[in-house]
Amino acid sequence: MSDTQHFYAVAERTIESFPDPFRNGARAVVLQVVDWPPQEILDEMRIDDPHELTGLYDGIPMTEKSFADPAPFPDTVWLFREPILDEWRTRGDIELDDLIAHVTVHEFAHHFGWSDGDIAAIDRWWE
Repeated sequence: MSDTQHFYAVAERTIESFPDPFRNGARAVVLQVVDWPPQEILDEMRIDDPHELTGLYDGIPMTEKSFADPAPFPDTVWLFREPILDEWRTRGDIELDDLIAHVTVHEFAHHFGWSDGDIAAIDRWWE
């Protein structure tokens, strides 16, 4: 099953598997699962092909937050269902739930202040 509810269920299970300090911080983040990245996000990121964006963290990382300067919008992790399904079909070497979990972890890592380089280094270490 690869509908939106399935993606939410896998992402929520993934979040619940985080260690306590991370799980508690992740619960304050809005989780959105939509079929495609909104055009305004693609335009802002200068991405022409929506298949290139499987997920996005939209917010202020915890390492940069200030109580004196609250964010005007809640932090949000976006999962883009169609690009994830496309990557899953193209790769053929990963279970769909594992890919959904991977994208979820990647985006929440940004919430906790990790850069793409930090995440890539950890990914290489685990491979």
